[in-house]
Amino acid sequence: MARTSRIEIVTPDRVVYAGEVESLRVTAYDGELGVLAGHAPMLCVLRPGAALLRTGSERKAFAVSGGFMEVSGGKILLLVDSAETSESIDRKRAEEAVSRARERLHQVGKDTDLERAEKALARAFNRLQLAEKYGDGRYDF
Repeated sequence: MARTSRIEIVTPDRVVYAGEVESLRVTAYDGELGVLAGHAPMLCVLRPGAALLRTGSERKAFAVSGGFMEVSGGKILLLVDSAETSESIDRKRAEEAVSRARERLHQVGKDTDLERAEKALARAFNRLQLAEKYGDGRYDF
């Protein structure tokens, strides 16, 4: 039997996912990061991206908006602003969010904060990419 670690994906509102995982891939501040069960303790900053979980033949993909990851004592904790499964993302709403975020970027200087507009676009684009790649429930990772 393969080694597993306990994982929790937590937002300010709720625990989005809790279970066992053999491996995890996330988008860290410096790039993609892979974590296997039994990984050494670590703490890192997450960017908007995918959290890809694998246990045996089971795969799960989550769009996370950024936050922190802690690996310690056989447990992985993702503390994120938001997280949702790829299957639950409404593609039409995600496309609309990307359009709205791009519009806000073009209005920078009027009443829009550049940093907030860029972050909103990154979150919206991440959701759309994940929905397109994994929204049908078929995973290739």
